[in-house]
Amino acid sequence: MDNQPIRDEFLPYGRQSLDEDDIHAVVDVLNSNYLTTGPAVSEFENAVSSYVESKYAVSFSNGTAALHASSYAAGIGQGDEVITTPMTFVASANCVLYQGGTPVFADIDSETYNIDPKKIEELITDNTKAIIPVDYTGQPAPLDEIKRIAQKYNLIVIEDAAHALGATYNGNKIGSISDMTMFSLHPVKHITSGEGGIITTNNEEYYHKLLEFRTHGITKDPKDLNKQDGPWYYEMQSLGYNYRMTDIQAALGASQLNKIDSFVEKRKEYVSMYNKAFNDIGEIETPYQDSKGSSSWHLYVIRLNLEELTVDRKQIFEALLKENIGVNVHYIPVHLQPYYQQLGYKRGLCPIAELLYEEIITLPLFPAMTEKDVNDVIKAVKKVIQHYRK
Repeated sequence: MDNQPIRDEFLPYGRQSLDEDDIHAVVDVLNSNYLTTGPAVSEFENAVSSYVESKYAVSFSNGTAALHASSYAAGIGQGDEVITTPMTFVASANCVLYQGGTPVFADIDSETYNIDPKKIEELITDNTKAIIPVDYTGQPAPLDEIKRIAQKYNLIVIEDAAHALGATYNGNKIGSISDMTMFSLHPVKHITSGEGGIITTNNEEYYHKLLEFRTHGITKDPKDLNKQDGPWYYEMQSLGYNYRMTDIQAALGASQLNKIDSFVEKRKEYVSMYNKAFNDIGEIETPYQDSKGSSSWHLYVIRLNLEELTVDRKQIFEALLKENIGVNVHYIPVHLQPYYQQLGYKRGLCPIAELLYEEIITLPLFPAMTEKDVNDVIKAVKKVIQHYRK
């Protein structure tokens, strides 16, 4: 293979897309009276709830904190089981452990790579409290089937939509469908607040629990107080955390939200370029999309047909890195992590997810890419595959 890399500069798999409006929004907060617990936070929350068409939105310092809060609001505790997917970042399951619950891993659908509803129903017991589906890569999970199961067994649905801001399912915005929905605001996601997360819900009880949990379990709401000593008075009524978002983060998030539709459109444009380039390459399987959902394309994941190649995924991965293409792998199945193995989870628990992990590579995809960047990725993939095909 030619030793001259396709690119001179490294192209990461994901990166934030910032402009002068974002910078000015943050500077305005720095020049204001509030850096935290000020008006920018509620303004951002209102903008998010309006965009996703939910009644409420509650922001947090990061997406993991938001998932933890949603587990608390759902009442997950000791002895409760929560069914989720192994094909996700560890936070989707860790949030259950934080509350003393037990994550139960259901295997994935072999086409969409999302959690398989049939596997969910097989795993339900008298201890099952909730389902945490993940909208893997931005493609909505099969929410109609999941909601049917949840209603049948009286379960709560906490949708991990870290990948799916701007996605729709059956024409409805992700964020308006499940009991609670989490969006991540990490720099590689659709919009960023530096770090941050947000929960949307239509349930007023969950809304108030989320607000209290992110502020040490403290409330000042007169209708919730046991007594009233004066205007300064507050009560800690539960054991919460300091999970608040700052006004600096919120201002950046609100400015970014103004561009979400254009960001998603750019991602879809680049996905079309990838699909067109790779559709006829037998060694690569491009992402399948369920017709009920419209993905917002956080990630573009190719699956290698290793039987048609002379090497394994690791060597393909390393070869692409040498071409200065910042590939990644999403994800190592959660139950294979050493900590989860120590808890008693075994290899073989989710064979479809375990096999998928061995065969996938994430290619760069973010709005700040140029068409030249996309074409560089295509050239590099074709170069590497051609060299290693049987």
